[in-house]
Amino acid sequence: MSLAYKTRRRLAMLILLVGMPAYIVVAVTIVNMLDRPSIPVELLIYVGLGFLWALPFKFIFKGVGQADPDAPQDPADQD
Repeated sequence: MSLAYKTRRRLAMLILLVGMPAYIVVAVTIVNMLDRPSIPVELLIYVGLGFLWALPFKFIFKGVGQADPDAPQDPADQD
């Protein structure tokens, strides 16, 4: 699946502004249902869930922080 750079940027922003807070609420709710595990176990759960949320979106975030590869090149920028 190949998405345009601008589409990936917009999806990444949507995921970070809407999806991540929703995921945090779900993660905290799940951990609260476990009758407060010990601090190291709770930390491992949060670290695992923090890593897990990014896996499905890896292809969207890849290269988003770089310059737009589809943008026209400015001849003055090339050396």
